[in-house]
Amino acid sequence: MTASEAAAQAGSNFVRDIIESDLAAGRIAGVVTRFPPEPNGYLHIGHAKSICLNFGLAQEFAGRCHLRFDDTNPTKEEQEYIDAIERDVRWLGFDWGKHLYHASDYFERLYEWAEHLIRAGKAYVDDCSAEEIRAMRGTLTEPGRDSPWRERSVAENLDLFRRMRGGEFANGARVLRAKIDMASGNINLRDPVLYRILHAAHPRTGSAWSIYPTYDFAHGQSDAIEGITHSICTLEFEDHRPLYDWLLDNLPVPSRPHQYEFARLNITYTVLSKRVLTELVRERHVKGWDDPRMPTIAGLRRRGVPAAAIRDFVRRVGVARANSIVDIAMFESAIRDELNRAAPRRMGVLRPLKLVIENYPEGAGETLEALNHPDDPAAGTRAIPFGRELYVERDDFMEHPPKKFYRLSPGREVRLRYAYFVTCREAVKNAAGEVVELRCSYDPATRGGNAPDGRKVQATLHWVSAAHSVPAEIRLYNQLFLRPDPGAAGDIMADLNPDSLEVLADSRLEPSLARAASGEAVQFERQGYFCPDTDSRPGRLVFNRTVGLRDSWAKAQAGGR
Repeated sequence: MTASEAAAQAGSNFVRDIIESDLAAGRIAGVVTRFPPEPNGYLHIGHAKSICLNFGLAQEFAGRCHLRFDDTNPTKEEQEYIDAIERDVRWLGFDWGKHLYHASDYFERLYEWAEHLIRAGKAYVDDCSAEEIRAMRGTLTEPGRDSPWRERSVAENLDLFRRMRGGEFANGARVLRAKIDMASGNINLRDPVLYRILHAAHPRTGSAWSIYPTYDFAHGQSDAIEGITHSICTLEFEDHRPLYDWLLDNLPVPSRPHQYEFARLNITYTVLSKRVLTELVRERHVKGWDDPRMPTIAGLRRRGVPAAAIRDFVRRVGVARANSIVDIAMFESAIRDELNRAAPRRMGVLRPLKLVIENYPEGAGETLEALNHPDDPAAGTRAIPFGRELYVERDDFMEHPPKKFYRLSPGREVRLRYAYFVTCREAVKNAAGEVVELRCSYDPATRGGNAPDGRKVQATLHWVSAAHSVPAEIRLYNQLFLRPDPGAAGDIMADLNPDSLEVLADSRLEPSLARAASGEAVQFERQGYFCPDTDSRPGRLVFNRTVGLRDSWAKAQAGGR
């Protein structure tokens, strides 16, 4: 993040106000935050909000932000996810420096603190099954019931807990629970589970452990070990804060962090549930975690969304205490604003229709000059080839046009971008009656796209030289879900958009695009913003549409209702 972006982030952000107050009052000497992902899937744009918030605030107040993996469930964690998370955080523009940590770094100390709670009479080993514990926990209106094992002696609890660690018991046979208050109005304080038996190899500790701490037990204590000053999490953890504080109050922790909750990111037509995203991948509704239709950071990157656009979007959303839903149009606007500023202009014909200039000399050709960016003179120009045979967009021709259709039709003159005025003389059809070629004439005096006699045309079209253009596959992405609130009517998979991907196999691009690098954003004039996909190979270009120049998909959906 640049300094200007950090300054711009001074919008709606109540956590910033808290930090400023803490610094002014001398309650903290410096700011230490953390981003604590679970390595059980890929990060999505909701995580990007947390990343930008935690790293951004640390940067703004000259503090530091830790990257700490919450690796307490080895059955769901994979090295692939760890690598992807590190890659995504760096791509977003942030770096944790030497402050890379794992909850597993603290397993031994967490175990010692669990024994501390047992010796203090504040934790016990419970032989009840998960179903029994759930049944005895009570409801929001009824208190819970004590476990029959709640009053075990300290000596028995220590013995059983040590045997749990030694691998003596089967998965699910016993758990360690905190002894707090089974009648508490906060269900999270009704003797929560702190450790469970899990015979599974861990990516970092191997088979050293047969018991693993729960998130609630590992998280706050990891914060305390690392000296975190502001433990920032989403609102669903608000009810967990009393437990967070209870554990810190009852353990010999080296520091006293505080938890603050902010509203998570919710976007229309978008699902940010890791469970649902995992199902989309496993059931092959999408082609992997980095499918450009996915809201994962990897998918957005592959689609061509710039990291700066994501940071700007998060800044625009702000940081609030109350949940709300952000219109997807706001995100797309941030993408367009960034790409409009940075993306060079090129010409690409998505659905080609051949255009032959009959009065242009056969075998002749020339090179024309085109602007790389109309708003940035420093971007310079490029050479584009022109000849007798061109490709134009099929949608730019109508044989019998309605009123206010100003593009090509028989007898109508238009401008070819950077080239000449041309007039359509004839539409050639195949045996099925489909237009396959346009026969046109051009005015040689209009080179560069201006008429010396001052006459005007009402349309300017993009084009490519048929002889010099390069073939490409174009992938047009639309929203993955049809409803703005996927799943609200029941089965979320029933809301999948069957037209979320349209593949155009025979598009034609100007020759300069043959050298475009993967992820390099360009604007196809009059079409939208695109980038080469990782599927591109020598001789086979594949481009993804990042976003259109305007929200035509939403307009089409509205028109169909």
